[in-house]
Amino acid sequence: MFVSLSRIIKYGVQSFLRNGWLSVSTISIMILTLMVFEGLIIFNFVGRQSIESIKEKVDISVYFKSNVPEDSILSVKRSLESLEEVKGVNYISREDALEEFKKRHADDETIVQTLDELDDNPLLASLDIKAEELSQYETIASYLETPSLQDIIEKVTFTQNKLVIERLSSLVRTFNRGMVLLTIFLGILAIVVTFNTVRLAIFSNREQIGIMRLVGASNNFIKGPFFVEGIIYGITSAIVSFLILIPIIIITSPYITRFVHEINLTSYLTDNLGKLIFYQLAAALILSILSSAFAIRRYLRK
Repeated sequence: MFVSLSRIIKYGVQSFLRNGWLSVSTISIMILTLMVFEGLIIFNFVGRQSIESIKEKVDISVYFKSNVPEDSILSVKRSLESLEEVKGVNYISREDALEEFKKRHADDETIVQTLDELDDNPLLASLDIKAEELSQYETIASYLETPSLQDIIEKVTFTQNKLVIERLSSLVRTFNRGMVLLTIFLGILAIVVTFNTVRLAIFSNREQIGIMRLVGASNNFIKGPFFVEGIIYGITSAIVSFLILIPIIIITSPYITRFVHEINLTSYLTDNLGKLIFYQLAAALILSILSSAFAIRRYLRK
């Protein structure tokens, strides 16, 4: 049995090497397919992390009229915290707001001087509200529109990040759909190319196959080398595409981190190395074995 297996592998390797440029073109198509597949996985990660990062910056800021007592504001804070949609409420007094404003504009002497000359603090006390889910901000905003609260509220603002999230979510969904369609198209192309490569290998070895059948070689022994050839295509394309992926991630990671600080593609690669290799190899072997099986089934019938 070991001798038969070693011969099957030997004949499969010989067929792979004999096909030359045909093997190179087959592997190239499979590499392209796997690169798109890898891109889909990584873009999903980047998209999810970007959305989560922006979500953390979304809140509702409620500014109260300057004559509203602190006890009244804290009472509103407690009522908001009792809502199941609310994740947290942060109270910023007029004094804290002024101190923070001065820190942000410490380098602007004009602003600092103007504030020092004012007799009264021009800033308002506020509540920063974070919701459990992005969709729940509308419910919280509606609650703040009740007549009893409108009498003490100066203004309510949404950060512009809500609009950014909606646009980013839409972009990620659209891009993912495009990447899935492209992956399917390239996957079908890879199957067709590998199918034809194995078919040509079977055709070029038709006399040898005929002799094997005459001397009583088993059908599995005849089919084995062509399966081995398909597996070599899959493993080679998986290794090469992954070797291409690593420097791309290392080079692009700093640029993506500048855009979203929470994303580090190098760390993602390190943490998910085993998983990514498995996905790569599994996808490559599925493509190559499927196409080999189709060709063998069609052109090596009993």
